[in-house]
Amino acid sequence: MSGKRKIGKVEIDMCFLLYAGTSKKMPLKEWRSEAPDVCVKSLTEYESAIKAHFTQPEVQYIGSASGCGCDFPNIMYQNGDWPDFNLDDDDHEKEARERKNCEALAALLHSTGEQMVELYGVWDGDFAEAPQAREEISVQALTQPDFKFKERGFYSVSLR
Repeated sequence: MSGKRKIGKVEIDMCFLLYAGTSKKMPLKEWRSEAPDVCVKSLTEYESAIKAHFTQPEVQYIGSASGCGCDFPNIMYQNGDWPDFNLDDDDHEKEARERKNCEALAALLHSTGEQMVELYGVWDGDFAEAPQAREEISVQALTQPDFKFKERGFYSVSLR
C-alpha cells in the first residue's frame, strides 16, 4: 500500500520498504518488470542509517513484486498507533497479491538456512526512525490472512 506523506503543505507518494537482518548475506536478486517477484538488494548510502536498528551484521533491502515493499500487507503508524481501517476489504486482487508476496518472502527467509531473521518496515526516508513495536513471530505468521506489517514495526522471525 503506497501512501501519501505530508511534507509542509504538499502531499507526496511514499513507499513502504522492508529490510532484513541476517548473519550472512542473502544472494542478491534484482527486480525485473517482465517477471515480478521478491527481490534482494544491497543497501545504498541513502538507506544506510537503517542498519543501526538491527542486531544481525548483514542488512539488505527486500522488495515485493512491485519493486518496492508496497505489495507486502502493511499498516501506517499514525498518532502512536496502527489504525486498520480496512478500506480495501473488497479488493480481492490486492489481497491475493499481498498473500503471494508474503509466501514468496517466507520462502526467501527459509532459504537463508538461518534460525531467526530480523525484519523492519519503514516508509521511504524514515531509515533513522526507531522501531515503535517489537514482535517475535514465526515465519508462518507472515502467510496468515490477517497479517500486516506495522510501519516502524521490528520483527524477529523464527524459522524453526
